[in-house]
This record gives sequence, structure tokens and C-alpha cells, in this order.
Amino acid sequence: MPVLYTIGMWTAAPAIKLAWRPTVEGLEHVPASGGAIFAGNHLSVADEFFLGAVINRPIAFWAKEEYFTTPGIKGVFFKGLMDGLGAIPVHRAGGRAALSAFDDAIPHLQGGGLVCVYPEGTRSPDGRLYRGRTGAARLALAAGVPIVPVGMIGTEKVQPIGQIMPTIKRGEVTIKFGKPIEVDQWKDAASESTAAREITDTLMKTIQQLTGQQYVARYAPKRDSAKGDAGKGDSPKPAS
Repeated sequence: MPVLYTIGMWTAAPAIKLAWRPTVEGLEHVPASGGAIFAGNHLSVADEFFLGAVINRPIAFWAKEEYFTTPGIKGVFFKGLMDGLGAIPVHRAGGRAALSAFDDAIPHLQGGGLVCVYPEGTRSPDGRLYRGRTGAARLALAAGVPIVPVGMIGTEKVQPIGQIMPTIKRGEVTIKFGKPIEVDQWKDAASESTAAREITDTLMKTIQQLTGQQYVARYAPKRDSAKGDAGKGDSPKPAS
């Protein structure tokens, strides 16, 4: 377990639960052991912190590559932080470099680890649930692990887009876990792309049922990084 993650589980996690008192439903669906992918809606940069606070196992989040490659003292700080948290770098420009995130995640999952992916690929700009990209499904098929649907409610009130510091909103955050989606039934499909799309559509339908969000049958627009685009957990570009 990464050192900083261990420290966070003993310090930050209890502080988050004490300060915001989130409601948690469906914890029985969280695997006690073995690899799994957590895939949920993405409302706020606070999503990762609340998810990590209520799961007593370390979760690896995908983080944009810039956190690992920024020059200077700032770059050293962010790279150390990301490495310490066990984050997996994602090259967002696409191509073979973007697929390296999959290469890193697969052995982690097959070794019994957990990974969090946001199928929408970025934070929702308006609170609605957008069409999912197939990265989580492709990863689950490649690693042979289930996908645990996650529904976040209220995190956009804790840390709205563009706001740096979180706001204490006790009892307004709810985290719901759905029944794991076992992908074995799709592993022999004639087309991996078709299987990945079917799994993703099933996943997004489950997330929508957990959150009650309005569903939008198109991909979420990417926010400019200068305006606070969330990098952590974003799906690599090849997912379609």
C-alpha cells in the first residue's frame, strides 16, 4: 500500500467522515478482496476523496500525465504526491501513450488491487449524467475483474466547479454502490467493441438508477484545463 495512502486512511478518511457525515448505501457490494474497478458519475474533484474515505482498501485513481511531468519544484511535489498515492498516469492526447494507463492498471487489478475510473471522461458540467466511454469495460475485460457501479450525490455542493476549497455540507453527500457487473458473459463476444459498449451502457443505466440524474445520450464536453478540468480518474482517449 502506498505510504501516503496509508497515512490518509488513518487521518484524512476519518476526518472526512466526521466533517461531512456522508451517507453510504450498498457497502455489501464492495468486494472484501480481489481486483475490481469502481466506475461512477463524476460531479466534483471531491468524488475521489469521499470514495477513498468510505472504502477500507486502497484505490488507484487515474491522474493526468501532467502531474508527473511538470518541471521545477512544483513538478517534484506533484510527482511525489501522485507516486505516494499510487496514482496511474494517463496521457490524455490519445494514441499508444494513452494505452499505457491500461498497461499499468491490468497487473494491478490482476494482483487483487482496486482502480477507480470515471466513464464520462470528465466532470459533468451541469450535474447531468453523460454517455459513458468504454474504458472501464475494456479494462474489466482485459483484467478479468468485475465493475462496481458507484453513484455520487451531493459532492458538487461540497466543492463546486471552479472552487478551490471545499465547503462543509454535513449530511448532503450520499455514496451508493451497485451490484458488481460481472463481465465474464461478454468475454467470448465476437466483437470486443460491441461487448465494451454493451457493458458500458449497462453500467451507465445502473449509475443513473443509483443517482437519479437526468441522462444525456452524448459525451460530456471537455472542460479547458485552465478552467479546472478534472484530471484524476479521467478515462484514456482510446475509449469510445
